[in-house]
Amino acid sequence: MLSTLMPRFLLLASAAAIVAAAPAPSYKVARSIPVPDGGWDYAKVDTEAGKLYVARTDSVTVVDLKTDAVSSIGTIVRGHAVVPIAGTTLLLVSSGRDDSVRILDTATGTEKAKIAVGSDPDAAYYNALTKHALVMNAKAGTVSIIDPVAASVVGTITLKPGLEFATEVGGTLYVNNEDENEIETADIASGKAGAAIPLTGCTGPTGLGYDKQRNRLISACANGKAAVVDLATKQVSLLSIGLGPDAVIIDRPRGVALIPCGKDGTLSVIDIASPGAATVIATVPTEPGARTGAVDRRDGNVYLPTARFGPPATAGGRPAMIPGSAHILVLSPK
Repeated sequence: MLSTLMPRFLLLASAAAIVAAAPAPSYKVARSIPVPDGGWDYAKVDTEAGKLYVARTDSVTVVDLKTDAVSSIGTIVRGHAVVPIAGTTLLLVSSGRDDSVRILDTATGTEKAKIAVGSDPDAAYYNALTKHALVMNAKAGTVSIIDPVAASVVGTITLKPGLEFATEVGGTLYVNNEDENEIETADIASGKAGAAIPLTGCTGPTGLGYDKQRNRLISACANGKAAVVDLATKQVSLLSIGLGPDAVIIDRPRGVALIPCGKDGTLSVIDIASPGAATVIATVPTEPGARTGAVDRRDGNVYLPTARFGPPATAGGRPAMIPGSAHILVLSPK
């Protein structure tokens, strides 16, 4: 009996080894999608709708991923986050300069509600199980818990000013604090703040992602580092990445974390599928300014908002955006 089972066992073991050894994807620039001029911040792919949403200075840019057709919806004041609400046509957008959150109907392009929150609402995410969105109010140091369908604030968590991107793991909130160089924590159900996690060696953490398979957080730091936090031990390790990152994009189907680094114009590709420590396996040339982005997990395409820049308008200022140059850079995995 053993001899008849052995060949099948070896075949299955070999197949498993092949799957485990499958190489991580490499990326190349596939195309560029022109979009209206203006600033940008976070982006999000809604796989149900087949749309890419990008928060802009005064509106939301919408890209149909089948046709690359571009449109604009909403009126906001320095948009930061765009959060599709699963199972609806609603889109939550944080409007930083007027301390509000807008609820837009993507089917009609109209605004359904304007909700007052804390000072400088920035990053946000949606929990499909609780049906609540959480908005990080950067300057206020608070988190607004919102029912997007009822268009109301149902709770507030008080942390510290300097809040950036956040994620939720098992009912615990984790939020980067770029002023304190740490990750704030809180129990969402009780609203009680917990102990912060110091990010030693990380300056100005902004983007944050959660590697569910290994139970670890990855923070993008302004000083050219990514801080990897083991949530079981709270130990922090550092990886070298590019300068100017503002997002951590987790692509679980392909087993990578992607960090766009806008100052260097590169994309750091981190292997999170292999056993052991996370490692940077590639540095892909992109364009200066490409600091945030989103991934379509269906095909692995990565969308990076950016523009072309000329000399600074004033001495010591930021480079001036060249009119008519704003676009979405599209990277495809090989």
